[in-house]
Amino acid sequence: MTTESTPHFALDPAQLDFDKGNGLLVMVAQDAADGAVLMVAFADREAVTRTLETGELHFFSRRRGLWKKGETSGNTLRVVDLRADCDGDAIVARVVPAGPACHTGATTCFGEPQGDALRALERVIQQRAAEAARPPDPDATQGRPSYTRRLLADRNLRLKKLGEESTELVVALADGDKARAAEEAADVVYHVMVALRASGVEWADVLEVLRKRAR
Repeated sequence: MTTESTPHFALDPAQLDFDKGNGLLVMVAQDAADGAVLMVAFADREAVTRTLETGELHFFSRRRGLWKKGETSGNTLRVVDLRADCDGDAIVARVVPAGPACHTGATTCFGEPQGDALRALERVIQQRAAEAARPPDPDATQGRPSYTRRLLADRNLRLKKLGEESTELVVALADGDKARAAEEAADVVYHVMVALRASGVEWADVLEVLRKRAR
């Protein structure tokens, strides 16, 4: 692996205390977009090293040994940030999930998160993008694709709609129409998220920029 392809994280392996847990640390995977805890597992020194080298979350289990999350299912966890706790015997990994984190198909191993409208919208957009990427079933009745899928498939359409919705938000703000401004802002957020998804930009990447600016 070249130096250019190796991701950089602030975590210093020297601060980790593997001895306290008989060679293992607790690894908590947290969704970088909304802070939801996705899963908890263990990591040994090799798993931490592989995570740092690849930017993909790796764990250790006594049954499977070293394993990359999602290696079989494709539901990987791309690491945005790694931080050790004050004792150095646990790590929080902020990640971007490529699918359900739980083997049951649930978003998290702790049940579906509730109340986050942006995360729910992001999941719908992810689902529509996955549907669009699959080859059509020749035996299935093909109906009209959803609006989201139409936007994902048509660059000119999604950029045109994003421009239109942004203009409508500006007009509502200029008119002092609070109710309409809220509606138009919601439309802008939706079209921004679809455009980002189509361009390969994760919503978590946007939030990470905001966090860095806040610091």
